[in-house]
Amino acid sequence: MTSNNGSTPALSGLEEWFQSPLGLEVAALENARVHAMLRDTFGYYLVQVGIPGLFRDAIASSRIRHRILMPGAEPTGERGLEILGAPTQLPLASDSIDAVLLPHTLEFASCPREVLREVERVLIPEGRVLVVGFNALSTWGMCRLANGYQRRAPWCGRFLTVSRVEDWLSEQGLEVELREHVLYRPPLRRAFGSRFALLDTLGNYLWPGLGAVYAIRAVKRVSTVTPL
Repeated sequence: MTSNNGSTPALSGLEEWFQSPLGLEVAALENARVHAMLRDTFGYYLVQVGIPGLFRDAIASSRIRHRILMPGAEPTGERGLEILGAPTQLPLASDSIDAVLLPHTLEFASCPREVLREVERVLIPEGRVLVVGFNALSTWGMCRLANGYQRRAPWCGRFLTVSRVEDWLSEQGLEVELREHVLYRPPLRRAFGSRFALLDTLGNYLWPGLGAVYAIRAVKRVSTVTPL
């Protein structure tokens, strides 16, 4: 099934930014976290909503049998199954998907809570959703206050706090299993040299909630009725 997915120029700009030297550094860090979170996730169908190719390696190594990509406005032509649709109206049957990956999807969605409502609908009981995003409470988030930054990717997106995302997940009955923060360096290409590596080490210990990137894995819990 194909429908307009509402891809925005801002989201297209984010895809281009991930091909830049700084974006590639961030993509490597995010890939490592997604790979770790998918390591013990099993099933038949995994759907990635947005940013084609960003987590290609992590998804390819997962134990989920079929991987489905929901790219931007047009098919990418990459190998594998692709579908087109809006994140707020996923063209998927209810209770049919084992895992959904949302790479910065919520930051560029007009109604992020509607996206999570759709994710909950399509997930099977005990299915997983992985959310990756930029943390508003970080040096990267603070840069959005500077003049001109909000017109550039990735800062043109709506950075969210982890607590807000977790509240939205909880509203949909999605229980957080794992939460990780990475990237405590400032958004400068030269900051990814060995001289600044200590910042990431210190950040994990001293201010773990202020990493520029967060990764959350949540599970769909379904209560059962025990007959008397």
